[in-house]
Amino acid sequence: MCGRFSQQRPTSEIAQIFDADDLAGDPGGHFNVAPTDEAVVVVQRDERRAVVRYRWGLVPSWAEPGRASRAFNARAETLATSGMFRDAYRRRRCLVPVDGFYEWLRDGSRRQPMRIHDPDDRPLALAGLWTGRKDEATGEWLRTFTIVTTRPNRYMTSIHDRMPVVVPPASWATWLDPTPRDPGELRALLEPRDDVGLAAYPVSTLVNSVRNDGPMLILPAGPDESS
Repeated sequence: MCGRFSQQRPTSEIAQIFDADDLAGDPGGHFNVAPTDEAVVVVQRDERRAVVRYRWGLVPSWAEPGRASRAFNARAETLATSGMFRDAYRRRRCLVPVDGFYEWLRDGSRRQPMRIHDPDDRPLALAGLWTGRKDEATGEWLRTFTIVTTRPNRYMTSIHDRMPVVVPPASWATWLDPTPRDPGELRALLEPRDDVGLAAYPVSTLVNSVRNDGPMLILPAGPDESS
């Protein structure tokens, strides 16, 4: 699964990396993004990519808004058949640029938070789906997203039994393209990849609380905080 991540870069830098228009104007500095928070995603708009801020937790047009926190992840194996995700999977895919994501490694009764990131500290582009619904009372649009997860690759197997789908740069355009794609081409992107470079280290249990934020969350844990 993927239930917490960091977005440290400003959206101006993210827009340069993804060759997109910065429509978010966010300074970055988010070290503990949690479900129901707004976060930065990259979407395709006509002929241009755009960096925008949507709420984390997919809310289909037919669902009650309160279901948002229960749809922060989507299993890759059932995207094409799930009533919650299949429409977004067909035409509303996005990338979620993160500087790292957190998983909790079980050590007996203890759960050690781990930060997983690119070994060269480049952003990871996680596969996402998005949708929008209009509030009939206010006329405002609520746009939400979810992160797609798959089976772990060899590196992640020792940490967790699921991992977010990491889309390599060569496949960004394929994943973002809103026109219907060859199902086989999309399914291939959802398979766990061992050529995706990842690194991990233990961090402070401060990350356990969504109320905590700041660069101290990504510092390596001290000897008394890790096993």
